[in-house]
Order: sequence, then structure tokens, then C-alpha cells
Amino acid sequence: MSSHPFRPRSVVTDPDPVTDPDTGGATDLQHRPLDIAMVSEHASPLAVLGGQDAGGQNVHVAELARALAARGHRVRVYTRRDAADLPERVALTEGVEVVHVTAGPAVEIGKDELLPHMPEFGRRLTEQWTAGPPDVVHAHFWMSGVASLPAARETRTPLLQTFHALGTVKRRHQGSRDTSPAERIALETELGRAVDTVVATCTDEVAELVAMGVPADRVTVVPCGVDVDHFSPGAGARGEPGRLRLLSVGRLVERKGVDTVLRALVELPDCELLVAGGPEIASLGRDPEAVRLRFVAAELGVADRVRMLGRVGHDDMPGLLRSADVVVATPWYEPFGIVPIEAAACGRPVVGSAVGGLLDTVLPGRTGLLVPPRDPAALAAAVRELAADPDRRAAMGRAARERAVRQYSWASVARATEAVYREVRRNAMGEAARPGPDGTRAAARMLGVAG
Repeated sequence: MSSHPFRPRSVVTDPDPVTDPDTGGATDLQHRPLDIAMVSEHASPLAVLGGQDAGGQNVHVAELARALAARGHRVRVYTRRDAADLPERVALTEGVEVVHVTAGPAVEIGKDELLPHMPEFGRRLTEQWTAGPPDVVHAHFWMSGVASLPAARETRTPLLQTFHALGTVKRRHQGSRDTSPAERIALETELGRAVDTVVATCTDEVAELVAMGVPADRVTVVPCGVDVDHFSPGAGARGEPGRLRLLSVGRLVERKGVDTVLRALVELPDCELLVAGGPEIASLGRDPEAVRLRFVAAELGVADRVRMLGRVGHDDMPGLLRSADVVVATPWYEPFGIVPIEAAACGRPVVGSAVGGLLDTVLPGRTGLLVPPRDPAALAAAVRELAADPDRRAAMGRAARERAVRQYSWASVARATEAVYREVRRNAMGEAARPGPDGTRAAARMLGVAG
């Protein structure tokens, strides 16, 4: 885990606030179910049902909402209507309702083109929350915050923000290839200072937020979660006898660093690599990154030990993870990274880049190993270290599973998130006047982001 010259308000691993006698506050706040509004402007939790277009935020919002509902809360998730035939409200599960908000044309729009529609999204939220304000609002991604802040301030509702990814990090690593709106970093900075609490997903994100000017004591760390029942240890189809199987899982984009693994493979003649991600296997020949990676593998002379699988469905992913000896996750940067905790839940050690969320999710020497990003030699050395000691790999896998269940199950994440909600609501109810002038001015600016 990285160390920083500051501390967030807490890394939430507190006891259940319903049963903790030291929680404090009024009894009704400790015990009564909360009415929770989540805003996820481009990432609908319903997308996880189809699977193909789902990303980490879709899964996070869906699973957190379900886990909070299982604790007795009512959750409504507000997402932008991207098709004309969508009903206004859809039940995701008992206690969770998805609300489709009209903001701009009811067609699919890339998330980098959505900013001009956020003021309308915010006005629709204000209309709905004026009639019946929720207890707390939790915005997911920066544009959800842009829409939520004016509505939360107008209805005097506590607002929490999870960024999932920060524009400063994306700009640093992608430079001119960053397609985010030019206003992103400035608006994220204002949001971080104006909301009641920023819920960061890892300690490395806190460092970025503090560098942006967000006070550390306004940030709480609650990690992303994993379904530890679906992702669990067990038998998996093994690779060729005498050959160590490495597995890389993720979107096929350059920043995921799959070419780093290919270059390491040159020094690992007894290893094979499976690469899962991207489009269906039949379409890999038309995917630019898949084509590039195949060219790199051929140029390096390792193509005969590399198999690209294309998209692997959610139901099949645990079996694939179990089939690996070591899961490799080598991004240039990673806001959190779901694959390392999915691998951990399946009892597999991870060799990963020492960046972002992996600094929290991989405990070097205990659940896996960390190496510098974009360093094939260091990656090869780490893999050789584990290849030489099957007993150590097995011990790491067991420790990884235990930690995944204890710290990253959705039940644990929901319990921690609820504790933050209740603390923020207690603080808001104890304030003499809301909102403060900074939040008011920021909310007004959010309403004007479209020009």
C-alpha cells in the first residue's frame, strides 16, 4: 500500500453501524432504512444484464445498490434515457428501482459528449427531489456530480461523490489523446470541494484529490467490491503440462499494458499467456488493439504461446480465472481495477503494476507481487519468482481469497458505504444552515456548464 503525508478521514472498515454501540447520533438515524438516490448518468445498472456493454461503473452501481437494498434500504438509480422505448422506471431487484431521466435526445451518446445535457439532467432531478427528497444522494462519475450538485443544494440533500476515474490522471497518461471535455478537471476540482464527502475507491486516489485542493478530511476510502459467491475458488481447465499459464483480463486498450506482458514473455519460455477482453473472438481481426498486440507478439517471436480469447462472459469468467496459475494486471494507470479482486476471490495470486488501486488490492509477498508499470524485465522476474515456488503461489491464493471475502465482498462494501451515508446525514442535520457559500456558487456554475 502506498504511503502519503496525509490521511483521509477514514478507510472504512467500521463495525455495522446498526449494531455498533459507539456510532452515536439519534436512534432513528442509526436504525431506520435510508432513501438513497444514486446518480449514474452514462452507466446504467441495467446494462450488466446484457453484459456486453457493461463496464466497471455499471457493475459497481448495480451491485452496491443490490447490497444496500439487502440491508433494508430503498435505492433509486437515476441514469440518462438513451432509447425512446425505455420505461420511466424499471425494478432491478427488490428495493432497487432504475429511473430513466430525459436529458438530451433519447439515443446512445458517447460519455465524452454528454456534458451539454447535464444541466437538463440536473433540472429533472430537482423536479423529482423537490416532491420527495431522498436522505442522501450518491453521484457516480464526475458528470453525475455536475447534474446532482444543483439539485442536491436546491433540495438541501447531502451529496456524496465517487469519481471512479479522475481527469488529472487520464490527462497525465493520455495527453493529447484524452477525449474528455476541456472543462473536466476544473469541474472535478469544484465538485471535490463542494460536495459533502468524496468517497474514493483507493488511497492513491486520495493523493490525487489532495493535489487538486480537496481537503483530505473530506475524503473517505471505500473500495469497490466483488461477488465472492460467483468468484470463488475451485477447479479450472488447466493449460499445457509443464507450462505456467498467465492470464490478462481487461479492455483492449493500450493503457492496460498487455504489450508489457508480451515483452516479458520473451524471458519466460515456459509460460503461456491468455488474453481475455475486447470484442467477440470472431471480431478480433477488426479490433485495432488486438491487431497491434498480435503484431507485437509475432515480432517478439512469442505468438505461439499467446491466445487471444476476445470477450468472455460474466458466467464464464470465474472458470477462466481458476484456470490460470498467475493473473497479470499491468496497466500504466488504474483508478481501482476490478480484475485483481476477482482473481483474489478465485484464490489466484496477482502480479500487477504498482499503480492506483492495485497498491491497495495486492499485498506484495502475501497475495501477489507488484512491479513498476511498463517494465517487462521486472514483470518477468516476478513471474519467475512465483513459477519456481508452487507452494508459495498456493499460499498467496489462499490469503487473497480470505482478504477478498473480508474486505471486498459487496456485503462489506455496502456496510461501509452505509456508515458513510449515516455520518454525512448526521453532520448535515446538525448544521445550522445549508448550503455553504462555496457549494452554492459551485452549484450555480454547474447549471451553466452547457454555456
